[in-house]
Amino acid sequence: MIYTAPDRRQALAMIGAAALCLSARPARSAPSPISFNELYGKVSVLGLTFSDKVKALEGKPVAMRGFMAPPLKAEANFFVLTEIPMALCPFCSSDADWPDDIIVVYLDRAQTFEQANATIEVSGKLEVGSWTDPDTGFVSLLRIVNADFRRV
Repeated sequence: MIYTAPDRRQALAMIGAAALCLSARPARSAPSPISFNELYGKVSVLGLTFSDKVKALEGKPVAMRGFMAPPLKAEANFFVLTEIPMALCPFCSSDADWPDDIIVVYLDRAQTFEQANATIEVSGKLEVGSWTDPDTGFVSLLRIVNADFRRV
């Protein structure tokens, strides 16, 4: 069999077919932005009620901006994202004490922590509901998991 190079029309057809194959791949969904004031629908003496937006985004990729509270230790694989910069980490003893202006972030890989006054954007999957970390005993109501962050 003798190979002959494709002419211009055949080459363009092959490029078009390759582009069609690439565009047919399932698109990775972009994270939905969410802010601290969108986390809860109601805050009352009975506790916090998740907003409709949080319920709709459960298990989906989200992006959120805030500040990194000082971590428990330098090699921790998680930190607390806060609405305002904090000098101390706002850890709680139970989900009943959970403030409405923090969210726990579990990293997908080790990253260097930022200063507490630097705005960061976190991206990852939103988990909803009370959960106790088996390693630390830390209790959370909301988490962003498999996350990474960047300074903005």
